[in-house]
Amino acid sequence: MAKEKGIKEIEDLPGIGPTTAEKLKALGHTTLDKIAVLAPHDLAEMTGMNVEKAREAVEAAKEATTLEFSTGVQVYEQRKAIGRITTGSKELDVLLGGGVEAKAITEAYGKFASGKSQLGFQLSVNVQLPINKGGMDGKALFIDTESTFRPERIEAIAKAAGLDPELALSNVLVVHAQNTQQQILAIEKADKAISENNVKLIVVDSLMALFRSEFPGRGALGERQQKLNSHIHKLQSLADKYSLAVYVTNQVMDNPAILFGDPTTPVGGNIMAHAATTRLYLRKSKEEKRIIRLVDSPSMPEGEAVMKITPGGIKD
Repeated sequence: MAKEKGIKEIEDLPGIGPTTAEKLKALGHTTLDKIAVLAPHDLAEMTGMNVEKAREAVEAAKEATTLEFSTGVQVYEQRKAIGRITTGSKELDVLLGGGVEAKAITEAYGKFASGKSQLGFQLSVNVQLPINKGGMDGKALFIDTESTFRPERIEAIAKAAGLDPELALSNVLVVHAQNTQQQILAIEKADKAISENNVKLIVVDSLMALFRSEFPGRGALGERQQKLNSHIHKLQSLADKYSLAVYVTNQVMDNPAILFGDPTTPVGGNIMAHAATTRLYLRKSKEEKRIIRLVDSPSMPEGEAVMKITPGGIKD
């Protein structure tokens, strides 16, 4: 049995030494139980070891870990302690069950100018607010893949929220990703920036833009989805590890198979659909109004809210 062999840390597993263990920890796989739930093929890909060795390591990790059971009451108490970020709209906050949730990925998809980026700017400011005012007393990490980041909007929203605009801007760490490698690397290497700067929100605007342009056509779909899957899992592992919120924007396409109703469909396929904890569909209405539909949530029913995008940010 693995326990008899004295396996207490990742580096004690067969085929995994200190160097490989550090690589795994950097990817968010910091404990034996996290290795135990990995597929051997995934572990092999992360470490460069062959699949048989990876299978041996996963089995050893399973034997070395014990499964703890929690009651529904305990889980409920833990859920009550999870932080949330106000969106600026009380109506939207109610739809989301109190705001954008930490330890989760919130996806917003919609057509151009539907308000996806604006919500990202608003959250980047609101996360800096004290907890009793709907914030998380933290900073934001903004991954910009479409050159959409506008410091002027952060300044304007901060002023409206009663914050020092210059300080608010300094509390948003921005990475301009030119390709998927830079986008993936920004998240892979985010641990240090998150821990040193008390980052409580990661915004990726947009998650799929670079993946779509670099992996066009059906021939590249398999590789694209594999990289996307790994990227999203890393985002979720950071959310869990640091109790932070992840907000990603997504592009859309028209699905010709939908003959009746709205054919607008988010890109990313099943991987994106399963990875996002909460999915929001944003669409433009008259003037400054935007209609937000809660499409999927494990804890809230489907519904709609109306918000307004003003010079000072998002309002009811």
